[in-house]
Amino acid sequence: MTTAQKSTTDKVQYSIETYYNNFLEILPRIALGILVVIIGVLIARFLTNIYKKRILKKAEDPLMARFLAQAIKIIFILIAILLALQVAGLSGVATGILTAAGGAAIILGFAFQDIGKNFLAGIILAFNRPFNVNDTIMVADLFGKVKALNFRYTHIKTPNGRDIFIPNSDVLTKAVENYTADGFYRNEFIVGIGYEDNIEEAKNVINHILDTHPEIVHDDIHDNFVIENELATSTVNLKVFFWVETLDYRKASRILRGLIIKKVKEVLAEKGLNLPADIMELKLYGNEEDIPLRVRKDPRDIANNFISK
Repeated sequence: MTTAQKSTTDKVQYSIETYYNNFLEILPRIALGILVVIIGVLIARFLTNIYKKRILKKAEDPLMARFLAQAIKIIFILIAILLALQVAGLSGVATGILTAAGGAAIILGFAFQDIGKNFLAGIILAFNRPFNVNDTIMVADLFGKVKALNFRYTHIKTPNGRDIFIPNSDVLTKAVENYTADGFYRNEFIVGIGYEDNIEEAKNVINHILDTHPEIVHDDIHDNFVIENELATSTVNLKVFFWVETLDYRKASRILRGLIIKKVKEVLAEKGLNLPADIMELKLYGNEEDIPLRVRKDPRDIANNFISK
């Protein structure tokens, strides 16, 4: 082995030994830093659990409380990581990470615009939104009950059991219909009576049902009424409007509506008011032959005629 090769080998060996000794010196600090991270994560979970148990149950705004619980947990974990780097003697690394994070945020902001928009929209919705947990809403054509608000999406559950996760940017920028904001919702349906029937009598019958039904709202603000809606081909159509409580939207809007329709049909029939079906009109023009018609007799009438003869 030449002198130059021996010198190079010695330098490499010396460098390895130096780095190894330095590593042994900072190893306790690294172990302490890892311990700080673990303790920080445990403290974050502990505080978040206390927050959820004591505050979340009593909170007037559960969506805000859950959102803040997530934010508190993430903030504590980030603080624990930065403290761990300081304890490990890697303050320069911590500064570099923060600097790199700032630059990366700009780059990733362009690369993942949708994620960034949803995140910022989630923060805005946490403090200012048109709905609360268990409200029934419609965003665009998506309809359901609000279950949770997260950083990136709003979770709703549809009446048929589907779970839909709507991006927060859509919730923030599109029209949101809240069916349960004040606890009241107006239902409506159409009932057709015959042209020969008395319209005022039919309206009085329906109004009596609306005025006496215990589950329909009766106050000075919400009016229940019936109006003439349309002169259809076979019927005079009346439109019925009535208010219901929507703390349980599905019951109020669906079940109760069906019960009112059933009651209206039964009472109109009892009062002798007709509910005719659609009438079909057949027209014959000059160049067409007549349609042959035969009246089919009841077999019992034929038998009676035969016996009488």
